[in-house]
Amino acid sequence: MTAYQVQRPAVTASSASGSVAIIGINYAPEVTGIGPYTAGLASGLSDRGFAVSVHTGVPHYPQWRKSVAPPAEAVVPNAAGGSLAVTRVNHYVPPIVTASRRARMELSFAIRSIAAGLGRPDAIVCVSPPLIAAAAMTLYGKLLRVPVGLVVQDLYSLGAIETGLARGRTSALIARIEAWSLRNATSVVVIHDRFARSVERLGIFHARMATIQNWTHVVKADPNGRIRTRAAFGWSPTEVVALHSGNMGVKQGLESVVEAARLADETNAPVRFVLVGDGNQRRSLEAMAQGVDRLTFLDPVPEDAYMAMLAAADVLLVNERHGVADMAMPSKLTSYFASGRPVLAAVDPEGATADEIARSKAGVMVPPGDPAAMVEAILDLATDTDRRETLARNGGRYAADFLGADRALDAYALWCRDLVGGAA
Repeated sequence: MTAYQVQRPAVTASSASGSVAIIGINYAPEVTGIGPYTAGLASGLSDRGFAVSVHTGVPHYPQWRKSVAPPAEAVVPNAAGGSLAVTRVNHYVPPIVTASRRARMELSFAIRSIAAGLGRPDAIVCVSPPLIAAAAMTLYGKLLRVPVGLVVQDLYSLGAIETGLARGRTSALIARIEAWSLRNATSVVVIHDRFARSVERLGIFHARMATIQNWTHVVKADPNGRIRTRAAFGWSPTEVVALHSGNMGVKQGLESVVEAARLADETNAPVRFVLVGDGNQRRSLEAMAQGVDRLTFLDPVPEDAYMAMLAAADVLLVNERHGVADMAMPSKLTSYFASGRPVLAAVDPEGATADEIARSKAGVMVPPGDPAAMVEAILDLATDTDRRETLARNGGRYAADFLGADRALDAYALWCRDLVGGAA
């Protein structure tokens, strides 16, 4: 496996040049999920001297509804000599997410991105998911003899199996498409070592794959604003606030958090559960939570308020459906670690998320789908000040040492330089 994270000189405009087209359906102003990383990658490569063009979609995540879109096209020059051009395509967004409707969305995005004019850049970088777009761009690159790099944020075929989104022939077809894309790409980046092992099973050679972790893309909140923020949200000083942020989808399995809040009601535990975000399961979760007093739903907050909200909580939750293990790495973790709050992860103990929690030493774990264990762990953390502070320090240290933006973006610039060099 190519190691781009080793100590090497930072890439500058003088050492990195060429045109790179980035294809990714999620982008700013989306503030959760993959969007902030695709946007950060584009601006990071531009700052390092690449001419970057982005083809992206309309903002729709995590609510799965089209929001007011930014301008269809924008060009942003920079002092480093690079440039960044963003083109948005108005693709289909399904009102209810199913395997067939998601495929239709991805296909419409791929077709409209190509129709919008990709041209012939020195290299194409495609973010997956969306899988069908990744496959289409890989084929496009092969036809034009342009090197294609795939950035794997989620393992699509594992996701289909672990969440039950697709089964049988549909699941097998998804696996074949993903395997074909990975094998035919020039080079592959995965965001965690666990993903690398799964990709290797598809026959991808070490020399064609690199691990570059996602980075912390937010600024730590002012600790002096904690009391003010809690008051603004109506959180009592005497209650323990356990907060989960981000997507409310099938993968997150947040039904168990609703049940944990119901249990806290029944036992009069001083815990308030807060679910922040949106997603295709939010409406059903709200219906399930009728009559539960110790549970609050909040809409996504702007990025400048997000870290203040995390810092105002007492415990930050990562919850995954039972059976989810290796399909994805929750993007919220990079912000959680930097927030100064301990993490409680209700996840598969053998999965990728558990591996990251253990590596960071920033949290504790309980079995997924066990509301009683979740409430007990929150109360244990609430009464153990030393442990909370140790976990919080560990998370901050891990974010500073391993999740810095410059570290990751320098690695991506080296990777893209190799892609562009392969086209020479």
